[in-house]
Amino acid sequence: MNDNYNNYEPDYEELVEEREKQKKKEAKKNKKSKKKLNKKTLIILIIAVVLLIGVGGVLLISFNGESKYKIVKGESLESAIEKPKVQIVDLEDTRRPIAMMINNHHDAWPQAGLSDAYIIYELMVEGGITRMMALYTQDKDVKKIGSARSARHNYLDYALESDAIYVHFGGSTYAYNDIKKLGVDDIDGNTFANKYFYRDKTLNRSIEHTAFTTSANLKKAIADLKYRNERKKDYLLNYTTDEVDLSKIANNKVANKVSIKYSYYQTSSYEYNSDEKVYYRFMGGQKHTDLVTGEQYKFKNIIVYSVKYTTISKKGHQDLSNVGSGKGYYITNGYAIPITWTKPSRTEATVYKYENGEEIDVSDGNTFIQIYPTTGTLTIS
Repeated sequence: MNDNYNNYEPDYEELVEEREKQKKKEAKKNKKSKKKLNKKTLIILIIAVVLLIGVGGVLLISFNGESKYKIVKGESLESAIEKPKVQIVDLEDTRRPIAMMINNHHDAWPQAGLSDAYIIYELMVEGGITRMMALYTQDKDVKKIGSARSARHNYLDYALESDAIYVHFGGSTYAYNDIKKLGVDDIDGNTFANKYFYRDKTLNRSIEHTAFTTSANLKKAIADLKYRNERKKDYLLNYTTDEVDLSKIANNKVANKVSIKYSYYQTSSYEYNSDEKVYYRFMGGQKHTDLVTGEQYKFKNIIVYSVKYTTISKKGHQDLSNVGSGKGYYITNGYAIPITWTKPSRTEATVYKYENGEEIDVSDGNTFIQIYPTTGTLTIS
């Protein structure tokens, strides 16, 4: 063996041994690199799949600019697809509804903006005349609502049961007293006539039938007046996206035509359109049409019942026996069934139930609630 290291030359066996060691070292290194690469690739693939599902869900939900499905936190996309979203109201919107008094004197026909309301009430006031109260969600952008009319204390019960902000143009002494006593958040045209309301002077009507407003004006009023805008109550009705079939429920009857006579002055009626599965509305035998569009109003659901009306003033102001319970009808999709209603107090919600005691499922669509006097007449055929 040569002691001079610089002149050392390894023999063949040593070269082979060294080469084998090098191969093993490189193989081990490659294995580690491959393992890291596989792990990295797997992570990338997982992220890609998650992003793809997320984008797909957003695309699915936003298709055609409409929200068809809702995904609750922690819920799978598949579950959301199986559960369509209610269209008549946004169940995720926590803002308070707006309840506006609508003029229904014959000289004030036609009205504007009722097709955008999700619930409308019709009650009788003085002289056999009726007024309406239309409820709107704040996600609506209605360009013309009205004509606006003065407050009556009975309507407060139905604004309060939905935690709605009450809109009116003037009011009776009874109404003003109750607005103060019950702490009702209201927007009054007598106070804000030129700020949140306007007169349509192009109409050939008496001035009391010309006051209108817009969704934008009312939302501005809510902000300006610093009213609480977080809804404390659920929506009044139990909406379902399933098609409600009342023909399968006991004591049903065909309901192609519905007529509600309030008085000598006012009769509201409906005719069912089986192709569209909605009820077209009439008043006094005339088509109930919109001032702006000229289209006839149509409704998916009708809830109708009678209560005792009592005259409480020389001017003919009415009081309603609407706290307690009674019977009525729920009408949708061409059929009517008997129901019960219960209203524990003026501020608490009216609950509508089938005869078996279960709360009614309401078709996903707008609803007209007709509360007529016991002296009136209901006809369903």
